[in-house]
Amino acid sequence: FEVMKYEHLEFKTPSEILREKRPVGVYDVPYLSSWADVHRDLSAWLENGMQNHAFKELKALEEKVKSQGNEVLDAWRKLQISDHFYFMCTKWFADGDVHKYFNPYENPYEAFINYMNVLTDLKHRLGASV
Repeated sequence: FEVMKYEHLEFKTPSEILREKRPVGVYDVPYLSSWADVHRDLSAWLENGMQNHAFKELKALEEKVKSQGNEVLDAWRKLQISDHFYFMCTKWFADGDVHKYFNPYENPYEAFINYMNVLTDLKHRLGASV
């Protein structure tokens, strides 16, 4: 590796750096951003109706989930992984191939149906109305 040629360089994890250094200021990010798409915003995750519906249904379970055991909480947290919402994205434009490349589903509608089936199963486990 090229970097190994430089003896004064060292590798550290963010945690190691935080233990050694103190903050010198606040980095203010007044708006949400992302690496995905040309818009660099949340639209790849929460722009369409499927994404918003799935997210609202998930958030509605929060109180009930947190009153249950760790197994249910673990499943609920896994359903919050942003990939699930990204797979439901319907934006297909110049860089739309990025959505397709990382997506195990044939289309966003299959992703939504699968997600909602898993979410419905979690609701049944909670005894929540479906």
